[in-house]
Amino acid sequence: MEEARVELVPVKTHIVTKRDNIVDVIEKYAGPDMGPDDVVSVAESVVAITQGRYRRPEEMSPSILAHVLARFVHRDSSCSSACGMQATIDEGGALRVLFAFIVGGIAKVFGKSGVFYRLAGEQAALIDDVTGTMPPFDKMLVFGPKDPVKVAEAIKARLGCYGAAVADVNDLKRAAVLGVTEGLQPAELSRILIHNPFGNANQQTPIVIIKNYAAAAAKRG
Repeated sequence: MEEARVELVPVKTHIVTKRDNIVDVIEKYAGPDMGPDDVVSVAESVVAITQGRYRRPEEMSPSILAHVLARFVHRDSSCSSACGMQATIDEGGALRVLFAFIVGGIAKVFGKSGVFYRLAGEQAALIDDVTGTMPPFDKMLVFGPKDPVKVAEAIKARLGCYGAAVADVNDLKRAAVLGVTEGLQPAELSRILIHNPFGNANQQTPIVIIKNYAAAAAKRG
């Protein structure tokens, strides 16, 4: 795909909460600008917020295990806080997270990174710790979304666009596409979104339209 043929259009919304339906939000703000060749992507944290998947740190009581394990995690990770690690334990289970930590530590000795996150469960890499998302949810831990593929399918069905995706992208040039509609390639979408067109938290642009995606794909083919 020639990236010059693709235009990324961030879409600003109101502050989305669990009272919102993410498909309704996308239809309202992105629908008027969507065409049959376009793909719409939405930030995974906003999808999770509409699903009510967040917790206040003051409502949590991190275990001793969470406090201990968090001390050995890189500070850029959400698991580096006791609450972030406790959230991971709550989602994946204490035994699974402990096993992942031990195996991950051994793997690091042999130069392999990321093993902990692969073994601890999908939520381990998706949890956003405090300050990790947009206000007012920057005071909360936000979990990864449930059923991102179903969310993407519902968006496409409503808007009639070429495709839809739920993506986890940050300013560290890390992009992961969690759910896509049939016919889309997660790796290709990750490459397109790698520079985080969603912006930072206070820009309130959790939706990005990838204009002319289908036309560019056809030209490439």
